[in-house]
Amino acid sequence: MSPKISIALVDGADPSVPFPKCETPGAAGADLRANLPAGLRKSGIEFGPLERRIVPSGLRMAVPRGFEIQIRSRSGIAFSRGLAVANSPGTIDSDYRGEVGILLVNLDSSPQTVSHGERVAQMVVARVEEVRFERSAPLNPTKRDKGGFGSTGVG
Repeated sequence: MSPKISIALVDGADPSVPFPKCETPGAAGADLRANLPAGLRKSGIEFGPLERRIVPSGLRMAVPRGFEIQIRSRSGIAFSRGLAVANSPGTIDSDYRGEVGILLVNLDSSPQTVSHGERVAQMVVARVEEVRFERSAPLNPTKRDKGGFGSTGVG
């Protein structure tokens, strides 16, 4: 059975902005839209080059335990306008009930404006394991062992 994500509007959110949905059958991501405060709905939010801002979604979500929501960039606006999720993927944990904010960065050399109701990110629901961490004696060595960035070669 598919997990159910309960969604509520935050106070002051515009109820006419569509809820997240997958735009095509088989799509993994559901689009998230900017749900701007009343004073910014006409002008939008402007991002200068390399500027980071949180874009409000107007949504609060109840994610079932054992799942997370990953917030990811939309390829279209990342390619055409340079707007990307700065902490991609961002995580919405199952115990968080505040407004979902979308941390965008403008990677373009010119200013970009996010409009009210615009699709600005996508969310993917993913299963997560709850693990426990424990202190250990020295770890068993592996072939890679302490090799870091680039240690497995090129190509």
